[in-house]
Amino acid sequence: MLNVSKIRSDFPILKRKINNQPIVYLDNGATSQKPIQVINAMDNYYKNFNANINRGTYDLSMESTKIYEDAREKVAKFLNASSPEEIIFTRNSTEAINLVAYTYGKANIHKDDEMAATEMEHHSNLVPWQILARESGATLKFIPFNKEGLLETDKLEDYISKKTKLLTFVHVSNTLGTINDVKLLIKRARQINPEMKILIDGSQSVPHMKIDLQSLDCDFYAFTGHKMLGPMGIGVLFGKKDLLNEMPPFLYGGDMIKEVYLDHSTWNKLPEKFEAGTPNVAGAVGLAAAIDYLEKLGMNNIREQEKDLTDYALIKMSTIPGLTIYGPKDTKMRGGIISFTLHGIHAHDTAEVFNKSGICVRAGHHCTMPLHKKLGVSATVRASFYIYNTKLEIDKMINAIRETNKIFKI
Repeated sequence: MLNVSKIRSDFPILKRKINNQPIVYLDNGATSQKPIQVINAMDNYYKNFNANINRGTYDLSMESTKIYEDAREKVAKFLNASSPEEIIFTRNSTEAINLVAYTYGKANIHKDDEMAATEMEHHSNLVPWQILARESGATLKFIPFNKEGLLETDKLEDYISKKTKLLTFVHVSNTLGTINDVKLLIKRARQINPEMKILIDGSQSVPHMKIDLQSLDCDFYAFTGHKMLGPMGIGVLFGKKDLLNEMPPFLYGGDMIKEVYLDHSTWNKLPEKFEAGTPNVAGAVGLAAAIDYLEKLGMNNIREQEKDLTDYALIKMSTIPGLTIYGPKDTKMRGGIISFTLHGIHAHDTAEVFNKSGICVRAGHHCTMPLHKKLGVSATVRASFYIYNTKLEIDKMINAIRETNKIFKI
């Protein structure tokens, strides 16, 4: 198991107090906190290496370029991608998904074609496909989930066909915590239509478990740095090299071009073709430092620690009257995310009681409004765990839940 006490000492923000209470940060599904190693790496870059990349022949610029490309190589190795050229730096998962929608999607998905997603998608992996369907005339279908929060994979043929050009789904639900069986979904989808392209939203999976892209064999995979100890403003799109080469650019301008004339232009090689303008070099540095930190802990160790915390929380929460937990009860199929409601108490009221005890949780629809509508609730409270959380913090959350019930006389 992880040495959580040692890990916590690396996170300056955990020394803060909220309402004169030690901070209990349980909103890791929204963003993670940052260890001093990441903060120092970015500080060191700005102090000693800051220069624009791919533009100067002077030492500082060449050093900055190497640091940026080293970060790309680190991401590729972390995910076991075939080549660093398959790693495109973006601002976040949302931009990565939109890149695919506006390039591959607009070029390849047309009237009478079909796309498929799931009912548990984050808005970032739903709205871009809604827009593409509306503009192209394609049909967008949704694979449902059952009362346990698991996808109804036995009914895939109802939602995927020879006409399906793209299947996209979340690896781990940011609301239900469901860990989807990615390999099974990809295998069965390709049995139905071998030509179908597959995009996975890995925002809640990459920070918490080992990902092997060559083993998964998806076409695109998107994730963001700020949920995995890295800074905000840096994300990643993985795409298979042959697909990326065929796709048109997403944005136009500096560095993504090869040659420019007054009447036409040509595009740079991968991955620069998709990285127009000055990139977030410091963000890439921070992401690389975050990967170093996670790899030192071991991704399998991180996953086991979260399963232990989640098991503990589920057992404790199941004893509280009026509390409903959504998603799988088996932590083999669930990440470190628990969304719940208290009967007769709005999620925002619960979160406000928590805040008075220094406990940070998310309250609302978590950018999954269709999912909440299916559950028959307008909002849930979400507690999400990471490497620095403890069972003592879960006990504090349980006490806050009981206090909420007491305040509202439930």
